[in-house]
Amino acid sequence: MKIAIVCYPTFGGSGVVATELGLELAQKGHEIHFITYSQPVRLALLNTNVHYHEVNVPEYPLFHYQPYELALSSKLVNIIKQYKIELLHVHYAIPHAYAGYMAKQMLKEEGIEIPMVTTLHGTDITLVGNHPFYKPAVSFSINNSDVVTSVSNSLREETHKLFNIKKEIHVVPNFIELGKDNLNPSISCSRSVIANSNERIITHISNFRSVKRIPDVINIFYKIQEKIPAKLLLVGDGPEKENAEYLCQQLGIIDKVIFFGNSNEIDKILSVSDLFLLPSETESFGLAALEAMAWSVPVISSNSGGLPEVNFDGVSGYLSPVGAIDEMAENALKIVSNEETLKSFRKNALNVAEKFDIKNIVPLYENIYQKAINKQ
Repeated sequence: MKIAIVCYPTFGGSGVVATELGLELAQKGHEIHFITYSQPVRLALLNTNVHYHEVNVPEYPLFHYQPYELALSSKLVNIIKQYKIELLHVHYAIPHAYAGYMAKQMLKEEGIEIPMVTTLHGTDITLVGNHPFYKPAVSFSINNSDVVTSVSNSLREETHKLFNIKKEIHVVPNFIELGKDNLNPSISCSRSVIANSNERIITHISNFRSVKRIPDVINIFYKIQEKIPAKLLLVGDGPEKENAEYLCQQLGIIDKVIFFGNSNEIDKILSVSDLFLLPSETESFGLAALEAMAWSVPVISSNSGGLPEVNFDGVSGYLSPVGAIDEMAENALKIVSNEETLKSFRKNALNVAEKFDIKNIVPLYENIYQKAINKQ
Protein backbone atom coordinates (compact mmCIF):
# COMPACT_ATOMS: atom_id res chain seq x y z
CA MET A 1 0.00 0.00 0.00
CA LYS A 2 1.01 3.63 -0.55
CA ILE A 3 0.21 5.48 2.67
CA ALA A 4 0.54 9.14 3.62
CA ILE A 5 0.96 9.84 7.35
CA VAL A 6 0.33 13.25 8.89
CA CYS A 7 1.49 13.90 12.44
CA TYR A 8 3.16 16.37 14.77
CA PRO A 9 6.94 15.89 14.44
CA THR A 10 7.65 16.48 18.12
CA PHE A 11 8.68 14.51 21.23
CA GLY A 12 4.99 14.02 22.11
CA GLY A 13 3.40 10.59 22.15
CA SER A 14 1.27 11.00 19.02
CA GLY A 15 4.27 11.96 16.88
CA VAL A 16 6.36 9.09 18.25
CA VAL A 17 3.59 6.54 17.62
CA ALA A 18 2.91 7.82 14.10
CA THR A 19 6.60 7.73 13.21
CA GLU A 20 7.23 4.25 14.62
CA LEU A 21 4.09 2.97 12.90
CA GLY A 22 5.24 4.35 9.55
CA LEU A 23 8.72 2.89 9.93
CA GLU A 24 7.36 -0.56 10.78
CA LEU A 25 4.96 -0.41 7.83
CA ALA A 26 7.89 0.50 5.58
CA GLN A 27 9.83 -2.50 6.89
CA LYS A 28 6.89 -4.65 5.85
CA GLY A 29 7.09 -3.33 2.30
CA HIS A 30 4.56 -0.49 2.28
CA GLU A 31 5.48 2.86 0.75
CA ILE A 32 5.21 5.51 3.48
CA HIS A 33 5.09 9.29 3.01
CA PHE A 34 5.38 11.49 6.10
CA ILE A 35 3.89 14.94 5.57
CA THR A 36 4.52 17.52 8.28
CA TYR A 37 6.21 20.87 8.98
CA SER A 38 9.57 19.38 10.07
CA GLN A 39 11.22 15.98 10.15
CA PRO A 40 9.83 13.82 13.00
CA VAL A 41 12.35 13.36 15.80
CA ARG A 42 12.41 9.57 15.46
CA LEU A 43 12.36 9.44 11.69
CA ALA A 44 15.34 7.75 10.03
CA LEU A 45 15.35 8.01 6.25
CA LEU A 46 17.55 4.97 5.65
CA ASN A 47 14.79 3.05 3.89
CA THR A 48 13.74 3.27 0.25
CA ASN A 49 10.10 2.92 1.36
CA VAL A 50 10.22 6.00 3.62
CA HIS A 51 9.69 9.51 2.25
CA TYR A 52 9.43 12.85 4.03
CA HIS A 53 7.67 15.92 2.61
CA GLU A 54 7.96 19.23 4.44
CA VAL A 55 4.99 21.57 4.63
CA ASN A 56 6.16 25.14 4.08
CA VAL A 57 3.88 27.98 5.16
CA PRO A 58 4.62 31.21 3.24
CA GLU A 59 4.64 34.30 5.45
CA TYR A 60 2.49 37.24 4.44
CA PRO A 61 2.00 40.47 6.45
CA LEU A 62 -1.74 40.05 5.82
CA PHE A 63 -1.88 37.03 8.15
CA HIS A 64 -1.47 37.53 11.88
CA TYR A 65 -1.29 33.73 12.21
CA GLN A 66 0.07 31.78 9.25
CA PRO A 67 -2.55 29.41 7.73
CA TYR A 68 -0.91 26.02 8.36
CA GLU A 69 -4.12 24.07 7.66
CA LEU A 70 -4.36 25.64 4.20
CA ALA A 71 -0.72 24.84 3.41
CA LEU A 72 -1.09 21.28 4.73
CA SER A 73 -4.25 20.49 2.76
CA SER A 74 -2.66 21.83 -0.44
CA LYS A 75 0.50 19.80 0.20
CA LEU A 76 -1.60 16.68 0.76
CA VAL A 77 -3.36 17.16 -2.57
CA ASN A 78 -0.04 17.52 -4.40
CA ILE A 79 1.64 14.52 -2.73
CA ILE A 80 -1.39 12.25 -3.11
CA LYS A 81 -1.58 13.03 -6.82
CA GLN A 82 2.16 12.88 -7.46
CA TYR A 83 2.80 9.57 -5.68
CA LYS A 84 -0.61 7.97 -6.25
CA ILE A 85 -1.22 7.59 -2.52
CA GLU A 86 -3.91 5.02 -1.69
CA LEU A 87 -4.69 5.97 1.90
CA LEU A 88 -4.29 8.97 4.22
CA HIS A 89 -3.68 8.39 7.94
CA VAL A 90 -3.85 11.50 10.11
CA HIS A 91 -2.80 11.52 13.75
CA TYR A 92 -4.43 14.08 16.04
CA ALA A 93 -7.81 15.54 15.19
CA ILE A 94 -6.63 19.17 15.12
CA PRO A 95 -5.72 20.36 12.59
CA HIS A 96 -4.84 17.20 10.69
CA ALA A 97 -8.26 15.60 10.26
CA TYR A 98 -9.69 18.96 9.25
CA ALA A 99 -6.93 19.55 6.67
CA GLY A 100 -7.30 15.95 5.50
CA TYR A 101 -11.01 16.42 4.88
CA MET A 102 -10.34 19.55 2.82
CA ALA A 103 -7.74 17.68 0.77
CA LYS A 104 -10.24 14.87 0.16
CA GLN A 105 -12.78 17.36 -1.14
CA MET A 106 -10.28 19.03 -3.46
CA LEU A 107 -9.21 15.65 -4.82
CA LYS A 108 -12.83 14.63 -5.27
CA GLU A 109 -13.27 17.56 -7.65
CA GLU A 110 -10.65 15.87 -9.82
CA GLY A 111 -12.26 12.45 -9.60
CA ILE A 112 -9.81 11.07 -7.01
CA GLU A 113 -11.27 9.23 -4.03
CA ILE A 114 -8.96 8.48 -1.10
CA PRO A 115 -9.93 7.08 2.31
CA MET A 116 -8.83 8.88 5.47
CA VAL A 117 -8.11 7.17 8.79
CA THR A 118 -8.08 9.49 11.80
CA THR A 119 -6.39 8.40 15.02
CA LEU A 120 -7.33 10.19 18.23
CA HIS A 121 -4.51 10.42 20.77
CA GLY A 122 -5.84 12.31 23.77
CA THR A 123 -5.40 16.05 24.22
CA ASP A 124 -6.74 16.59 20.71
CA ILE A 125 -10.04 15.45 22.24
CA THR A 126 -9.97 16.10 25.97
CA LEU A 127 -8.16 19.45 26.02
CA VAL A 128 -7.84 21.26 22.70
CA GLY A 129 -10.69 19.64 20.83
CA ASN A 130 -13.22 20.23 23.59
CA HIS A 131 -12.65 23.99 23.52
CA PRO A 132 -15.84 25.74 22.30
CA PHE A 133 -13.87 27.43 19.50
CA TYR A 134 -12.79 24.09 18.01
CA LYS A 135 -15.50 21.65 19.03
CA PRO A 136 -17.69 21.99 15.90
CA ALA A 137 -14.70 21.52 13.59
CA VAL A 138 -13.45 18.51 15.55
CA SER A 139 -16.87 16.83 15.51
CA PHE A 140 -17.20 17.50 11.79
CA SER A 141 -13.72 16.17 11.00
CA ILE A 142 -14.19 12.97 13.00
CA ASN A 143 -17.62 12.27 11.56
CA ASN A 144 -16.30 12.81 8.03
CA SER A 145 -13.33 10.48 8.44
CA ASP A 146 -13.68 7.12 6.73
CA VAL A 147 -12.32 5.28 9.76
CA VAL A 148 -11.69 6.55 13.29
CA THR A 149 -9.40 4.90 15.83
CA SER A 150 -8.45 5.77 19.39
CA VAL A 151 -5.50 4.59 21.45
CA SER A 152 -7.57 3.33 24.40
CA ASN A 153 -11.06 2.37 25.47
CA SER A 154 -10.97 5.26 27.92
CA LEU A 155 -10.35 7.78 25.13
CA ARG A 156 -13.11 6.25 23.00
CA GLU A 157 -15.59 6.65 25.85
CA GLU A 158 -14.42 10.21 26.52
CA THR A 159 -14.80 11.12 22.84
CA HIS A 160 -18.39 9.86 22.75
CA LYS A 161 -19.10 11.75 25.97
CA LEU A 162 -17.69 15.08 24.75
CA PHE A 163 -18.76 15.03 21.08
CA ASN A 164 -21.72 14.01 18.99
CA ILE A 165 -19.89 11.27 17.12
CA LYS A 166 -21.80 9.16 14.64
CA LYS A 167 -18.82 7.09 13.50
CA GLU A 168 -17.72 3.83 15.07
CA ILE A 169 -14.42 4.31 16.93
CA HIS A 170 -12.04 1.35 16.76
CA VAL A 171 -9.58 0.93 19.63
CA VAL A 172 -6.03 0.25 18.45
CA PRO A 173 -3.65 0.64 21.40
CA ASN A 174 -0.29 2.30 21.30
CA PHE A 175 2.68 0.00 20.99
CA ILE A 176 6.35 -0.51 21.76
CA GLU A 177 9.09 -2.07 19.66
CA LEU A 178 10.53 -5.04 21.52
CA GLY A 179 13.37 -7.35 20.60
CA LYS A 180 15.83 -4.64 19.59
CA ASP A 181 17.53 -2.15 21.91
CA ASN A 182 15.69 -3.18 25.06
CA LEU A 183 17.17 -6.67 24.79
CA ASN A 184 20.64 -5.39 23.91
CA PRO A 185 22.78 -4.99 27.03
CA SER A 186 25.31 -2.83 25.17
CA ILE A 187 22.76 0.02 25.04
CA SER A 188 22.92 0.41 28.79
CA CYS A 189 25.10 3.11 30.26
CA SER A 190 26.85 2.52 33.55
CA ARG A 191 24.66 3.09 36.60
CA SER A 192 27.72 4.43 38.40
CA VAL A 193 27.63 7.50 36.17
CA ILE A 194 24.24 8.44 37.66
CA ALA A 195 23.98 6.91 41.12
CA ASN A 196 25.90 5.12 43.84
CA SER A 197 25.69 1.34 43.96
CA ASN A 198 23.28 1.42 46.93
CA GLU A 199 20.89 3.97 45.38
CA ARG A 200 17.65 3.18 43.57
CA ILE A 201 17.06 5.15 40.38
CA ILE A 202 13.56 6.62 40.05
CA THR A 203 12.58 8.14 36.68
CA HIS A 204 9.91 10.39 35.22
CA ILE A 205 9.63 11.39 31.55
CA SER A 206 7.11 13.93 30.23
CA ASN A 207 6.52 17.29 28.59
CA PHE A 208 6.33 18.95 32.03
CA ARG A 209 2.80 20.27 31.60
CA SER A 210 0.55 20.73 34.64
CA VAL A 211 -1.47 17.62 33.71
CA LYS A 212 1.63 15.53 34.49
CA ARG A 213 1.56 16.70 38.13
CA ILE A 214 5.32 17.21 38.41
CA PRO A 215 5.08 18.38 42.07
CA ASP A 216 3.53 14.98 42.87
CA VAL A 217 6.49 13.25 41.20
CA ILE A 218 8.92 15.22 43.36
CA ASN A 219 6.94 14.76 46.58
CA ILE A 220 6.63 11.01 45.98
CA PHE A 221 10.38 10.83 45.47
CA TYR A 222 10.95 12.92 48.60
CA LYS A 223 9.13 10.29 50.66
CA ILE A 224 11.03 7.46 48.93
CA GLN A 225 14.46 8.97 49.60
CA GLU A 226 13.55 9.48 53.26
CA LYS A 227 13.44 5.66 53.59
CA ILE A 228 16.09 4.43 51.13
CA PRO A 229 19.01 5.95 49.17
CA ALA A 230 17.70 7.08 45.78
CA LYS A 231 18.18 9.39 42.80
CA LEU A 232 15.43 10.99 40.70
CA LEU A 233 15.88 11.40 36.95
CA LEU A 234 13.56 14.00 35.39
CA VAL A 235 13.54 13.86 31.61
CA GLY A 236 11.78 16.39 29.40
CA ASP A 237 11.07 20.08 29.25
CA GLY A 238 8.04 22.32 29.54
CA PRO A 239 6.26 25.02 31.54
CA GLU A 240 6.55 23.24 34.91
CA LYS A 241 10.30 22.63 34.81
CA GLU A 242 11.36 25.85 36.54
CA ASN A 243 8.86 25.29 39.36
CA ALA A 244 10.13 21.71 39.68
CA GLU A 245 13.70 22.92 40.16
CA TYR A 246 12.54 25.40 42.80
CA LEU A 247 10.55 22.72 44.68
CA CYS A 248 13.58 20.42 44.75
CA GLN A 249 15.63 23.25 46.25
CA GLN A 250 12.95 23.97 48.84
CA LEU A 251 12.83 20.31 49.88
CA GLY A 252 16.61 20.12 50.08
CA ILE A 253 16.91 17.30 47.52
CA ILE A 254 18.34 19.17 44.54
CA ASP A 255 21.56 17.13 44.85
CA LYS A 256 19.52 13.93 44.46
CA VAL A 257 17.68 15.05 41.30
CA ILE A 258 19.05 15.15 37.76
CA PHE A 259 17.23 17.29 35.17
CA PHE A 260 18.01 15.98 31.68
CA GLY A 261 15.75 18.21 29.58
CA ASN A 262 14.62 16.78 26.24
CA SER A 263 16.79 13.81 25.46
CA ASN A 264 17.37 11.42 22.56
CA GLU A 265 18.82 8.88 24.99
CA ILE A 266 15.58 7.72 26.60
CA ASP A 267 16.57 4.07 26.16
CA LYS A 268 19.85 4.53 28.04
CA ILE A 269 18.06 6.31 30.87
CA LEU A 270 15.35 3.65 31.18
CA SER A 271 17.94 0.87 30.99
CA VAL A 272 19.36 1.96 34.38
CA SER A 273 16.04 2.85 36.03
CA ASP A 274 14.47 0.85 38.85
CA LEU A 275 11.05 2.53 38.96
CA PHE A 276 8.98 4.88 36.80
CA LEU A 277 6.59 7.51 38.22
CA LEU A 278 3.56 8.72 36.25
CA PRO A 279 1.03 10.32 38.64
CA SER A 280 -0.75 12.24 35.85
CA GLU A 281 -4.10 13.99 36.15
CA THR A 282 -5.07 12.01 33.08
CA GLU A 283 -3.44 9.98 30.32
CA SER A 284 -5.25 8.86 27.20
CA PHE A 285 -2.99 5.81 27.08
CA GLY A 286 0.29 6.17 28.98
CA LEU A 287 2.93 5.59 26.32
CA ALA A 288 5.73 6.72 28.66
CA ALA A 289 4.69 3.99 31.11
CA LEU A 290 4.74 1.39 28.34
CA GLU A 291 8.20 2.48 27.21
CA ALA A 292 9.43 2.05 30.77
CA MET A 293 7.84 -1.39 31.08
CA ALA A 294 9.53 -2.46 27.84
CA TRP A 295 12.80 -1.91 29.71
CA SER A 296 11.53 -4.04 32.62
CA VAL A 297 10.88 -0.96 34.74
CA PRO A 298 7.78 -1.23 36.98
CA VAL A 299 5.42 1.76 37.11
CA ILE A 300 3.76 3.72 39.90
CA SER A 301 0.90 5.67 38.30
CA SER A 302 -2.48 7.24 38.82
CA ASN A 303 -5.52 5.21 37.81
CA SER A 304 -6.92 7.84 35.45
CA GLY A 305 -7.71 7.64 31.75
CA GLY A 306 -6.15 4.76 29.88
CA LEU A 307 -3.46 3.97 32.47
CA PRO A 308 -5.29 0.93 33.92
CA GLU A 309 -5.27 -0.51 30.38
CA VAL A 310 -1.45 -0.40 30.38
CA ASN A 311 -0.22 -0.60 33.98
CA PHE A 312 -1.73 -3.67 35.64
CA ASP A 313 -2.22 -3.03 39.34
CA GLY A 314 -0.12 -5.32 41.53
CA VAL A 315 1.50 -6.88 38.45
CA SER A 316 3.54 -4.38 36.43
CA GLY A 317 3.33 -1.77 39.19
CA TYR A 318 0.60 -0.09 41.20
CA LEU A 319 -2.31 2.26 40.49
CA SER A 320 -3.57 4.94 42.89
CA PRO A 321 -6.10 7.77 42.80
CA VAL A 322 -4.84 11.07 41.38
CA GLY A 323 -3.02 13.04 44.06
CA ALA A 324 -2.58 10.10 46.44
CA ILE A 325 1.07 10.94 47.11
CA ASP A 326 1.40 8.93 50.34
CA GLU A 327 -0.10 5.81 48.78
CA MET A 328 2.08 6.09 45.69
CA ALA A 329 5.21 6.47 47.83
CA GLU A 330 4.22 3.46 49.94
CA ASN A 331 3.64 1.37 46.82
CA ALA A 332 6.96 2.51 45.37
CA LEU A 333 8.75 1.41 48.53
CA LYS A 334 7.00 -1.98 48.39
CA ILE A 335 8.69 -2.56 45.05
CA VAL A 336 12.15 -1.06 45.43
CA SER A 337 12.90 -1.85 49.08
CA ASN A 338 13.30 -5.57 48.40
CA GLU A 339 15.53 -6.95 45.65
CA GLU A 340 13.44 -10.07 45.02
CA THR A 341 10.22 -8.06 44.87
CA LEU A 342 11.81 -5.67 42.39
CA LYS A 343 12.97 -8.57 40.21
CA SER A 344 9.45 -9.99 40.17
CA PHE A 345 7.88 -6.66 39.17
CA ARG A 346 10.57 -6.14 36.52
CA LYS A 347 9.72 -9.49 34.94
CA ASN A 348 5.98 -8.76 35.08
CA ALA A 349 6.44 -5.31 33.56
CA LEU A 350 8.20 -6.76 30.52
CA ASN A 351 5.57 -9.51 30.18
CA VAL A 352 2.80 -6.90 30.09
CA ALA A 353 4.74 -4.76 27.60
CA GLU A 354 5.02 -7.75 25.26
CA LYS A 355 1.25 -7.64 24.76
CA PHE A 356 1.77 -4.23 23.13
CA ASP A 357 4.64 -5.27 20.86
CA ILE A 358 4.51 -3.37 17.58
CA LYS A 359 4.36 -6.67 15.68
CA ASN A 360 1.03 -7.41 17.38
CA ILE A 361 -0.47 -3.96 16.76
CA VAL A 362 0.60 -3.01 13.22
CA PRO A 363 -1.44 -5.85 11.62
CA LEU A 364 -4.53 -4.26 13.21
CA TYR A 365 -3.80 -1.04 11.32
CA GLU A 366 -3.07 -2.94 8.09
CA ASN A 367 -6.45 -4.65 8.34
CA ILE A 368 -8.17 -1.28 8.88
CA TYR A 369 -6.30 0.23 5.92
CA GLN A 370 -7.23 -2.58 3.57
CA LYS A 371 -10.90 -2.47 4.51
CA ALA A 372 -10.96 1.32 4.02
CA ILE A 373 -9.34 1.01 0.58
CA ASN A 374 -11.69 -1.78 -0.45
CA LYS A 375 -14.71 0.37 0.37
CA GLN A 376 -13.71 3.06 -2.13
